[in-house]
Amino acid sequence: MQQILKKIKSIYPLNEEQLDQLLGLMQRVEIAKNDLVIRAGRIEQSLFFIEKGIARGYFEGRDNQITFWLGMEGDVVLSYNSYIKGLPGYESIELLENSVLYEIRTAALESLYRQDAAFANWGRKLAEQELIKSETCFIGRLFRTAAERYGDLLRENPALIQRIQLGYIASYLGVTQVTLSRIRAELR
Repeated sequence: MQQILKKIKSIYPLNEEQLDQLLGLMQRVEIAKNDLVIRAGRIEQSLFFIEKGIARGYFEGRDNQITFWLGMEGDVVLSYNSYIKGLPGYESIELLENSVLYEIRTAALESLYRQDAAFANWGRKLAEQELIKSETCFIGRLFRTAAERYGDLLRENPALIQRIQLGYIASYLGVTQVTLSRIRAELR
């Protein structure tokens, strides 16, 4: 729970009573490796915080799955369309390890947002932070080479690289596994 508390506090300051109220709405769930937490085409009713485990977000391409997000301890798992618009999501999020997550229902969050401006600000800041992460990833894919993006990933999340199959990392970088192997060899 320490990772989750740290993440919650990093989003927007809440007092102890507010923290307790928010944490009281969360349910600890253990989910097996390879299970989907978020499914494309569904309106998701919850968001999750990763306490233990690794996850990947992907789209179904014509011939393959395209990984666009990798997450680990402390990260938030949500469907943007469902959370923000109440619409079916376009992404699926799969757990790559047996995981411990903390789930909070979107309706419960919405109720808190209506009750207290601090919670509303917390929710706004959560959405802003997740948007910035997405934008950074998007811009990186447009303007940085796969080797540069791999270097960034290696620098920022070395544990992530050791825990994820190379095929998923290659997909995340937008390259083949052969190209990723070349990139890794060049960086050694």
